[in-house]
Amino acid sequence: MNVLILAAGYATRLYPLTLTKAKPLLDVAGKPMMEWVIDNLAPIRGLEKVYVVTNNKFAADFETWAKAYEAANPKLSVEIINDLSTGDADKLGAIGDIRLVIERAGLDRSDLLVVAGDNLFSESLEKFGDFCASANQPVLGLYDVGSLEQARKYGVVAVNATGEITSFEEKPEQPKSTLIGIALYYYPKQTVREFETYLGEGNNPDQPGRFVQWLYQRTPVQTWNVPGTWFDVGSKETLEEANQIFQQFR
Repeated sequence: MNVLILAAGYATRLYPLTLTKAKPLLDVAGKPMMEWVIDNLAPIRGLEKVYVVTNNKFAADFETWAKAYEAANPKLSVEIINDLSTGDADKLGAIGDIRLVIERAGLDRSDLLVVAGDNLFSESLEKFGDFCASANQPVLGLYDVGSLEQARKYGVVAVNATGEITSFEEKPEQPKSTLIGIALYYYPKQTVREFETYLGEGNNPDQPGRFVQWLYQRTPVQTWNVPGTWFDVGSKETLEEANQIFQQFR
């Protein structure tokens, strides 16, 4: 199983902080957001390689970070993929970036775990890896935000008795629940090839949840509830809040 971390956005809502530093490299409670992600993925059994897709503006910074991280964590191999975009005008979008890395690194030969580089997890995702290995079907990470107002910002998900997705609404005006899909995905190798099909049909190349929204209507997609605290940093205010919350998990 390979890991692909999405880190090619420009995070304009966090300007001026992200004018000179990529959002996933901003510190939260003493370490870059990226490391909250990877440190919690690292216990998953059978990981082959971690790929990080970023843009031309920050590729060199990620290369520097990766060298230091690998030196401290020699069991993990990290490769930085530059999508060559330079701004919002020519960016590929998250799904476009996923396809790029699949093609460039030949990732359709193995299962793939995809996660956003600005997702913060307080607990290990080892059990997520175990669940995915036994599921043998696509899996979406779920989290209960506990508020309908908060749920409006995300993709709201409904599941059946066995945990498979029965409904997926992207940023609904009237959410039916507070259960959301987060940017934590598992795709068995037979599903990895479907990114080409999705984009070939002219579908939206941005927002990785849109692929799941398309996929579950064609094949069963299982879900897994993320334990502990999950946090999505989208503004200077939520970055400050994350710093306070995650101090206790250091």
